[in-house]
Amino acid sequence: MSTSLLTLLTEASCALHDPSGLHVGNFKWVGGHWKFKAVGYGPEGQVMPGHGPLTERHNTRFDRLDEAIIRSQFFKD
Repeated sequence: MSTSLLTLLTEASCALHDPSGLHVGNFKWVGGHWKFKAVGYGPEGQVMPGHGPLTERHNTRFDRLDEAIIRSQFFKD
């Protein structure tokens, strides 16, 4: 059984966690689409926008947040 990857933050933003629970980015409602913003963390825990394990997916757009589609495109189980 898999756990939810998405956590709603506001009406216009949602956090994305990988299957292990690591925060890897956020989705933001921009211009009529959900846009993924990758996030990584530096050696001292500082937030590094555009970095992390999903850097290559930064700015990927979705018309709707569908966890099954996001899971299949971002994470290979």
